[in-house]
Amino acid sequence: MKAVVFDDALHLATDHPVPVPASTGGEALIRVSLAGICNTDLEIVHGYMGYKGVLGHEFVGVVEDAPDESLKGKRVVGEINLYCGKCAYCLGGMPSHCPSREVLGIMNRDGAMAEYVRLPIHNLHTVPDEVADMEAVFVEPLAAAFQVLEQVEFMEGDRVLVMGDGKLGLLIALVLKEYTQAEVTLLGHHEYKMEIAGAKGVKTWLSSKGRPDAPYDFVVEATGTAEGFQQALSLLRPRGAVILKSTVAQWAKLNLAPIVINELTVIGSRCGPFAPAIKALAEKKINVCSLISETYPIDEAGEAFAHAQQKGVLKVLLDCQ
Repeated sequence: MKAVVFDDALHLATDHPVPVPASTGGEALIRVSLAGICNTDLEIVHGYMGYKGVLGHEFVGVVEDAPDESLKGKRVVGEINLYCGKCAYCLGGMPSHCPSREVLGIMNRDGAMAEYVRLPIHNLHTVPDEVADMEAVFVEPLAAAFQVLEQVEFMEGDRVLVMGDGKLGLLIALVLKEYTQAEVTLLGHHEYKMEIAGAKGVKTWLSSKGRPDAPYDFVVEATGTAEGFQQALSLLRPRGAVILKSTVAQWAKLNLAPIVINELTVIGSRCGPFAPAIKALAEKKINVCSLISETYPIDEAGEAFAHAQQKGVLKVLLDCQ
């Protein structure tokens, strides 16, 4: 099959083996329709996680084979953490932190930028008819935005700054505006991206205007840069909290004194719940199609990655069929 592979260099393999579902793992074989290029994929190409293999963890596809006959032919999306189900973390309701987990296209498991991918059936969620493929491919990053609501209870009037007008930053700002009573501001570099958020009532602040109107109760750091965390700390009120979303390969020098002096809370935030993300798309609460910059055939994966790495570009998709 065709697959986008990173093994010290990015390339399109045309004869990659079709994955074989584990006979004892309750796995399904999914024919991938669309896959999304995420900032994490771009960071992997720069050395993040030391991963080698098929890239991609954002996808929508059709189940071709599964131990559950009712799944065959269904459109699905898939959670990316594969866990043991037996350890203290799994039994304690934190399977995404399973010490022996694999992570689709990120750690020890070939990803979804290919014609086929395999996943356990308990990782799969069916896609309702109301959700088009171009929307469904956003379920995983939209779930990551909803994870912020799982971790923090925002009160009416809380001042929240979302740093970063990339794909994830925009999704987080839109989710916070739609599902909380907080006063949400998006900080970014690009006026046309600001307009996407502004159209939904999110306050916006272009970085060219200088420092935002600090201090904030919460800052969600989604810049995708090593420097963003330090800036986030400087924008918080005493005893405020930063929700850290960026994953970057680059190391950064940090001055941690503000955390102690201002008694700040740092919350790491990663994967999130698929159910509310799918529901939001089905109810048309979050418009993700406005975040699509371009769709490329998988044969042009190199061009797609080059495009995705350009400044100002939003979501780039791969048509895998």
